[in-house]
Amino acid sequence: MANLIRYSPVDDAFDDLFRGFFMRPVRLNGGQEMQIKLDVKEDDKAYTVHAEIPGVKKEDIHVSIDGNQVAISAEVKNEKEVKEGDKLLRSERFYGKVSRAFTLGSDLDEAASQARYENGVLELILAKKATAQAKRLEIH
Repeated sequence: MANLIRYSPVDDAFDDLFRGFFMRPVRLNGGQEMQIKLDVKEDDKAYTVHAEIPGVKKEDIHVSIDGNQVAISAEVKNEKEVKEGDKLLRSERFYGKVSRAFTLGSDLDEAASQARYENGVLELILAKKATAQAKRLEIH
């Protein structure tokens, strides 16, 4: 037996009008939502992370390590002016903060870890902490 559903064109039109309006941030046409995209590789001694953060100065990037958790944040400042001669036609500015946090499988050695930023890519070499071998107790 088929289920019957009550159809109301007024309700559907109202739902379509406001669908997602309160769920997503408003973006200007042509605007792109900034995200940090990651590649993570692991070997015996360290994790290598490549994070794409284009258009950001290295002074505006912050990386924090707590045990096996890593957090990357950046202040994004984007300014665009369109001029025609001396006349300013349009000026757009965007200031915001993007961040990304993730957990790795081993605790990290903050002192031995390194960071480098070049051509919009942040490279992190996150050294693993040396794990102490389990010690066997003798029973007397």
